[in-house]
Amino acid sequence: MRIITLLVIIALTTSGTINAQDGGRKIPAVDIKNLDQSAFSTGEIENDGKPIIISFWATWCSPCKRELNTIADEWEDWVDETGVKLVAISIDDARNMHKVKPYIDGQSWEYEVYLDPNGDFKRAMNVNNVPHTFLIDGDRNIVWQHNSYAPGDEEELYELVEKLSGGESIN
Repeated sequence: MRIITLLVIIALTTSGTINAQDGGRKIPAVDIKNLDQSAFSTGEIENDGKPIIISFWATWCSPCKRELNTIADEWEDWVDETGVKLVAISIDDARNMHKVKPYIDGQSWEYEVYLDPNGDFKRAMNVNNVPHTFLIDGDRNIVWQHNSYAPGDEEELYELVEKLSGGESIN
């Protein structure tokens, strides 16, 4: 019986979705960089009270790129219907961050993209591996997070964005 309980706990803690409601934890203010290498504080991330998606990714991470490219296919509709904003945070280190801008230019992403080469924001958000996606409500509270990517995950994310943009709670 103990083994079954342990297996259930492991399965629940290693599944991609973490519905841990962070108790109203806000986005921490951490200095990162714009694509032009100038300083930017994550405390400035806002969307006029509308939902925000923060996606941690890297140029070397295939699931990250698949997730962001899949969302990009529907992005215009998502924005029109919900007003959501997506902020993509590259965790590429100083040796690889020069690859970020050419990659996103080639993808024509309409997201805000920032660089976290030292991993300061990544650590502040307790991100251990990528892709790691957060959903932020209109008051800048972290209300949902998901780790990893499988096709269809973006549909769950969009349903949650719709609920938030409609004033519903996702707790």
